[in-house]
Parts: sequence; structure tokens; C-alpha cells
Amino acid sequence: MPLTLRLMRKSFFSAGLFVAFLCFSNTVKAQSSQTFQDVENLLNDALFYSDQYITPATDAAVYQAASGWITSPKKRKLWDVTLGLHSNVFFVPKRDRSFEIKNSDFTFFQIEGATSATVPTALGDDSQVYLVGDLDGEQIRLKTPEGVNQETIFYPYLQGSIGLWYGTEFVAKFSPKTKLKKGDYQVYGFGLKHNFSQYFKNLEPRKIHLSALVAYSKEDISFDFITIPTQYGSLGINQLNGLVDTWQFQLNGSKEFKNFELMGGLIVNTSKFRYIVGGEKGEIEELIPLQDILNMKLEEISKTKTNVIGEISGRYQIKKVFLQPVIGFGKFVNTNFSIQYEF
Repeated sequence: MPLTLRLMRKSFFSAGLFVAFLCFSNTVKAQSSQTFQDVENLLNDALFYSDQYITPATDAAVYQAASGWITSPKKRKLWDVTLGLHSNVFFVPKRDRSFEIKNSDFTFFQIEGATSATVPTALGDDSQVYLVGDLDGEQIRLKTPEGVNQETIFYPYLQGSIGLWYGTEFVAKFSPKTKLKKGDYQVYGFGLKHNFSQYFKNLEPRKIHLSALVAYSKEDISFDFITIPTQYGSLGINQLNGLVDTWQFQLNGSKEFKNFELMGGLIVNTSKFRYIVGGEKGEIEELIPLQDILNMKLEEISKTKTNVIGEISGRYQIKKVFLQPVIGFGKFVNTNFSIQYEF
């Protein structure tokens, strides 16, 4: 984002927050300029913490959604249908389970009883520390949010495909909202796969298949965040959502050995990450639309990332049933196992 645009957005946010305080200054006791500054500092600290806390989880969500799109690069016949039940298991690396905070990172809060601390990310454990601050003479004391406290994250989803004309195949996947220990995860998407080994006459007789895929997926991952009680009521930022829109390009090749097909693939995807606070709105919403204000500020940490992911898999046929494990690897390691039926 250009510097001038960032400065304009920051000025607009500060002005909006100031106007919000003016609007309810007749409802509550007169607010000092220091109170206004304290609230803005509190929101800046929440923004900093949100970014550090949820980014590893949204990065991982991209890997979870990337695997298993291509069950086979073989050319499908027109109207051939494949339905599969997939189980995805993501291994949480230790390096992404925690991060360090220091008092110098904050403008409103300080770490209670310490100058620094190690706290969990959304993918981390359930350890917590207290952060304290002062708002208009009242002490604000809160626990840092917990992580999912799981070394592996499992979710099931359904995937289906149908053969179209000229070796093209439509693919779609959908997972119900999966409950994590401290949040929820959901993914859905669709794509088009095209077989291009059909254009090389010497490949298919040797049971070698090549294909390309273009797919779009949307991941929604949410976590219990923080509850901050104040003299104006709760602030209502107890849930943090990461919304990920991913476009994926993939090349796969395979070789058949009787009932077994060995596959390898290369995935390149680009993901846009957005963050919002949600859940039940706080009592302070009767005075100012705090969730809307904070969500506007969260736009500052939206980002776009590109990943390059390798994939290997094997597919074993038992009549019309297929068993397929998949491993995706790069920054993270993600595994997928599916049972498919072909019509």
C-alpha cells in the first residue's frame, strides 16, 4: 500500500475514533484527550497482537486447502463422476506455536510482572500471561488468548469431480465448519483440471499422464480472542477471524503400475489474507461502533502471499474404489487421505 494512502487511512481512523467519542460524550462523563489517546493506543496494541497471533494459522490454512485437488491427472471420459471423502491432517511445527512479546512492543499494555514473555500463537498451547493498562483511571487487566493446543489439526471434507469435454474436469470441495479446541475452520472451493498428455501420443500408451489445474478456494479460520471489561462495558473483540482467498495453479504427472498410480505435483498459489473481529458485540457498542472501527484498522495488516508447494501421492484401485494418501510439503507439511468412488 502506498505511503500516502496509509497515512490517509490512519488519519481517517483517528478522526473517526475522535468523532465517535464526541458523539457519545453527552452520554458518559466528559472524556479527556488522554482517554481518547489511551483508547487509540489500546486498539493499536490489539492490532499488533492480532497480527502476531493469527498469521501462522492463516499461513497454515493455505497448506491445508492446497492438497488433494488432483486425484489423478488421467484423462476422464465425458460425464465420469468421482466422489471422495477426504481426511486432512496438518502437523503444527514448533516454530509457529509461540512468539515473544516485550513491553516495548506496546503503547497501552504492559506485561504484568515481567518485561518480556513467550505467548502462544493461534496454533500454540494454552499458556497465558496477563497484560495490564490504565484507561481513564481504571485498570484494564486481561489474559492473552490461548492457542488450539493441538500438535495436529484434523478436518474432513467432501470432494467431487465430473468429466467434461476435451479432457477437462470440474472439481469442487467442501468441508463443514470444523470445531477446534479454541476456534473453527472451514474451506470450500472449485477448479478446472485439463489433461495435456493426450496431445503426446507416446505418453498414454506408456501409462504416463500429465495435467494442469486452476482452482479457487476460500478458507475461514476463527479463534477465541480476548475479552476486555471496562467501565463502558465489554469491548466485544472476543473472536478473531482470518479470511483467506486463494488462487492455485498446479501441474501433476503420474505413472501407472497395474492397480497403483504414483503421482507428483508442483503447486503455486497466491493468497489474500484479511482479518476481522467478530462474535457477540460488546456493551460499548451502545456508545460507539467499536467492532467496525477495529475492523477498519485491521485492514492495515491485510496481506498477499505466494507459496510454492510440492506434492506426492499414490492411488490404489480396488474395482471402483480408490485409496489415496497425499503429502504436501514446503514451509509446512500437510497430509491427506481419501476414499473415492468412480461412477
